[in-house]
Amino acid sequence: MSDDGTPAENQNPPLACDFCGRPGNDAGPMIEGKALQAIAPDREIAHICSHCVEICDGIFEQHRRSKIQIDKLPVPRELVAHLDDYIVGQESVKKTLAVAVVNHYKRVLGREVTDDELKDVEVAKSNVLLIGPTGCGKTALAQTLARRLHVPFAIGDATTLTEAGYVGEDVENLILKLVMAADYDIAAAEKGIIYIDEIDKIGKTSQNVSITRDVSGEGVQQALLKLLEGTTANVPPQGGRKHPEQQYLQVNTTDILFVCGGTFVGLEEIIAKRLGHKMIGFGRGAEVVQDRELERNELMAQVTPEDLERYGMIPELIGRLPIIAALDQLSVADLEKILVAPRDSLSKQYRVLFHLDGAKLEFTPEAIHEIAKLAKARGTGARALRSIMENLMLDIMYELPEREPGQTYVVTDKIVRKEDRLFQPAAKA
Repeated sequence: MSDDGTPAENQNPPLACDFCGRPGNDAGPMIEGKALQAIAPDREIAHICSHCVEICDGIFEQHRRSKIQIDKLPVPRELVAHLDDYIVGQESVKKTLAVAVVNHYKRVLGREVTDDELKDVEVAKSNVLLIGPTGCGKTALAQTLARRLHVPFAIGDATTLTEAGYVGEDVENLILKLVMAADYDIAAAEKGIIYIDEIDKIGKTSQNVSITRDVSGEGVQQALLKLLEGTTANVPPQGGRKHPEQQYLQVNTTDILFVCGGTFVGLEEIIAKRLGHKMIGFGRGAEVVQDRELERNELMAQVTPEDLERYGMIPELIGRLPIIAALDQLSVADLEKILVAPRDSLSKQYRVLFHLDGAKLEFTPEAIHEIAKLAKARGTGARALRSIMENLMLDIMYELPEREPGQTYVVTDKIVRKEDRLFQPAAKA
């Protein structure tokens, strides 16, 4: 008999997790099910605690993130169509980038080669260099591709990097950002994409007569070589050098796609000099500016590795960026399309915000043109559009939640030019 008078043979044994053995009073809620003979040979019911369930869920999630399905790898045409939904213009660059990315992941995913003559052929890694003015879509292209492929993506700035042992970030911090984007899933990170911005700012300066070491220029280029080619990088999980006792993560960069971007200001003059071409001089007026932009686009399309070497990039780094694509400067017409055409364009974003407050928002074509002209004048590409829109919509967004719902507000060119009172509801038909 037990203390409470119940026969011992009728007592239920104390609950415990059949996976970790944690007793019921420590394990919390449990899931019960029919016991397998291998797990609980003496019972019909088995239990698993919430702690073990969470661990199992984490293992399954990590497996799902790590595995890129070969069958789901899109063809280049599909990637370009996806880019068209988010990026305006740059048709040649989209095609180049789509082919490069698909070829890279064909190599990574290891499709079986059935031809005996080709079985031992090793496909070389092809990183990408994007050259284009600020705000033309370099970062957006890489980011949109990574989102479509469902692979981890990280952005790094080359201007913050220095050689190991100097104040600044080590190049391994780029890998750390990718590992963090993959939730510390090393297998997933090793199939990710890293975008390195401002790569032109680490060009060596041949005219520099200083005896001090160029720790943020040529030194960084040298440090990037192995990462771009493929190596096992020792990555500090906490970043930096402040925790020498930390256990380093080992990440193989062989299958990481590196996309580098830079403005390369003045590169067109180097190309023009090589071609014996005299560029249009400075002048006033929209036609002269437009002609200079068209000339710049044509010259940049003819860039060669030798031009980049004259600019200050070391030959070894250029060799590890075999695919070079030059982006065009955005015209006023391009900026107009960016405002309305992409799936997540600024005009659509503000229409959503108005909708959430029970109102409608419309833009006249003249207003879109005026906003694009203002952005073009700032010279920072599509980046200028958001600041102009934020300034334009500030007052109405401040008042909108308190206004009568069901109104329609129309943005005109006079409102953009501050010639008209801001955002009175449109007259109802």
